[in-house]
Amino acid sequence: MRVIFLALFATLFTACMSGKDPSKASQRFQSVSKKEAIILQEGKDKRSCIKCGMDLPKFYKTNHAATHKGHTRQYCSIHCLVSDLNEGNDLKNPKAVDLKSLKFIDASTAFYVVGSSKPSTMSHISKYVFQNRSDATDFVKLYGGEIMDMYGTIKITQKDFR
Repeated sequence: MRVIFLALFATLFTACMSGKDPSKASQRFQSVSKKEAIILQEGKDKRSCIKCGMDLPKFYKTNHAATHKGHTRQYCSIHCLVSDLNEGNDLKNPKAVDLKSLKFIDASTAFYVVGSSKPSTMSHISKYVFQNRSDATDFVKLYGGEIMDMYGTIKITQKDFR
């Protein structure tokens, strides 16, 4: 019991000394609250990535979606969308979360920032999406990376599977 108390105290002390709110110490850059997350798919497990099962709000800022046989499938990342494509699934109407508005946008016209210093999801290379080039450019100035379209980003993502 004493060990648990000391561990909890150390965690809270470290968070307080660093100026961070201890209740948000485990929140990832990619995360939003469950209230903020837009869930497009239906069913019992609708808050989980259709491919890997990861929590969609926890990785919301890298979420993607597409339609397959008339049903929306939602993914934690472009990595899982590409995994579905690799299995031969015919995906239509690809969408991605715009990092600025946190709304789903047409991924085929989006600007992807590939390789920033921000954390990645399901890959060693981060990939974040923007509706406007100027927002992507501002992000690159702060965190690095290269601006690409969806098709170039899919090619980069395919390397995850080799």
